[in-house]
Amino acid sequence: MGILVAILVLSVLIFFHELGHFAAARFFGVRVDVFSIGFGKKLYSRTIGQTQWSISAIPLGGYVKMKGQDDTDPSKISYDEDSYNVKKPWQRIIILLAGPFANFLLAFVLYFAIANIGVPKLLPHVGSVNTDSPAFRAGLQKEDKLLQINGIDIKYWENIGTYINEVQGDITLVVERQNKLLTLQLKPKVIEDKNIFGENITRRIIGISPSGAQITVYFGFFEGLDYAWEETKKASLLIVQSVQKLITGVVGADKLGGIITIVDVTAQASSAGILALFFFTALISVNLGVLNLLPIPALDGGHIMFNLYEMITGKTASEQAMMYITMVGWAMLISLMMLGLYNDINRLIGE
Repeated sequence: MGILVAILVLSVLIFFHELGHFAAARFFGVRVDVFSIGFGKKLYSRTIGQTQWSISAIPLGGYVKMKGQDDTDPSKISYDEDSYNVKKPWQRIIILLAGPFANFLLAFVLYFAIANIGVPKLLPHVGSVNTDSPAFRAGLQKEDKLLQINGIDIKYWENIGTYINEVQGDITLVVERQNKLLTLQLKPKVIEDKNIFGENITRRIIGISPSGAQITVYFGFFEGLDYAWEETKKASLLIVQSVQKLITGVVGADKLGGIITIVDVTAQASSAGILALFFFTALISVNLGVLNLLPIPALDGGHIMFNLYEMITGKTASEQAMMYITMVGWAMLISLMMLGLYNDINRLIGE
């Protein structure tokens, strides 16, 4: 069941991405010959208007085939009025951007839905205090409720680490214990740690862990929009940083996941509940949007670079150059997909 949900999620993400391209193309009067979810043999197809809508056997992507635009053969050009080629470069760029934009929009909608379903958050209640820690020496105890750090109200457990690391020197805590307010002062301990990318960092800690008490936070309409915007930005930055770390070698190529990993994690998220599934789907949607903007010729970002070149120079790249660059782009893309698949198989063997 989880695998079916994963395939459905991937199909929805691909559908929205291609729908973005389709809508922008039609807005500018470009004829769309094929709208396909998946590649390979067509399992189902129906022609509506001038477009053949298809579901194909291999659910690893999808495509919109516009008149006069063919990634497999850049030499196939049409100069008819309803062709992609005759549109101005800025119009083509908008058509290309519309796919990734649709993914960012879908993520925003999912985060907004999460805000209305309710977001579980840990309360700032102390579950345990490590001995020989700044919190222990200051007198912090189990079941204490942290109310303030340096005069800033604490609503959730996630705020504690953020506030402690935003200031230097000693910190002042306001704590509730058995319906009484206490003021404690302590100096956080600086430790060596690693961030999510495995890089060495230093951070300040006080030596406590949460009790596990939590609350479900529901957002109003405008608060929900703000939450969705912030979460979409946060997810986008995370994906951009991940790509940067991968390119610079901070994150090893063995950490790259392929379609098997995506299906597996999506299946796990679906079994964990609708919130986990929505969170992961939104992250994958942002991932799809960001990666498609990379300047690789086989992706939207590569085509955008071609059109920017035309806007700046006033001329298109030669047919031979387009063919060569496109082939290199496809080689890069297929290599990355094969590397991801290789890593997936290695992880399965290791497990």
